Amino acid sequence: MARSASHNTVWAALLGNLLVAITKLAAALLSGSSAMLSEAFHSIVDTGNEALLLHGMRRSRRAPDVEHPYGYGRELYFWSFIVALLLFGLGGLASIVEGFDHVRHPHPVERAGVVYVVLALSFVFEGSSWLVARKGFRPFVGERGYLAAIRSSKDPPQFVVLLEDTAALIGIAIAFAGTWGSVHWGEPRFDGYASIAIGGLLCAVSILLARESKGLLIGEQADLSLEEAVFAIARSTRGVVCPNGAISAQLAPDRVVVALSVKFEDQLTTPEIERIVVDMEARVREAQPNVFMLYVKPQSPESFVAAKRRIRATGES
Repeated sequence: MARSASHNTVWAALLGNLLVAITKLAAALLSGSSAMLSEAFHSIVDTGNEALLLHGMRRSRRAPDVEHPYGYGRELYFWSFIVALLLFGLGGLASIVEGFDHVRHPHPVERAGVVYVVLALSFVFEGSSWLVARKGFRPFVGERGYLAAIRSSKDPPQFVVLLEDTAALIGIAIAFAGTWGSVHWGEPRFDGYASIAIGGLLCAVSILLARESKGLLIGEQADLSLEEAVFAIARSTRGVVCPNGAISAQLAPDRVVVALSVKFEDQLTTPEIERIVVDMEARVREAQPNVFMLYVKPQSPESFVAAKRRIRATGES
């Protein structure tokens, strides 16, 4: 269900941005507005970004094979990171360069009425896409707030589209202010300043996206509630004295690998421990379908603590 929601969100954003890009580009060529040209760049980049996200989603669903035994889930995180870089380079920096050029060589905005009409239509298109993205992401927000939900999210397409559309709506408002200022006060440089502001906005959003995508790409811990659920199942399993600790890694939005350290009762034989582990794995997968692989290591609490110390010491050296 989450995967379907992400897929629908990205498709809605792609179609919306394609319509907006064509409209803005035509208006920029007719009016000579620098801010409108920056907005056209923004929408063109966003359209390409959504296409890359769909490509990453498709490739991430490939089944595991010999070379990739854990599957291809992190391809989605890779393409999300590429999207952030493109938004920074092709969207943000291009808009800033265009803005500075317009400030240095100002020329008046022509056919301002066309610009206003296009901005109004763009706001409707982008707003529709934003509502779809917000509806898809809203269940993950709860009482934490959007920024906290973005930082803890394991599904980049949901928050990438939401942030892109939010930046687009703010960018439209900036472009309107720049155009109105240029026409009202007869100062074409306002149009260039608006373009620079749009570029700065895109760079800020891209840095946030890159930061979140990078964490998932290099291997991020799964949600703590999932680890707590696995702990609860292990603790309630017969023959288990206590779970010592767990290490988890997010491989994809719906795929997690968990390594669990467990102390078993001393009198158990190896075949008995194997049967207990099989039962534990079945219960974990039933309760937490996202657990793709569960490794259970029989270990005393003292050995687990000593192993953690060795790992920590290795990382500090």
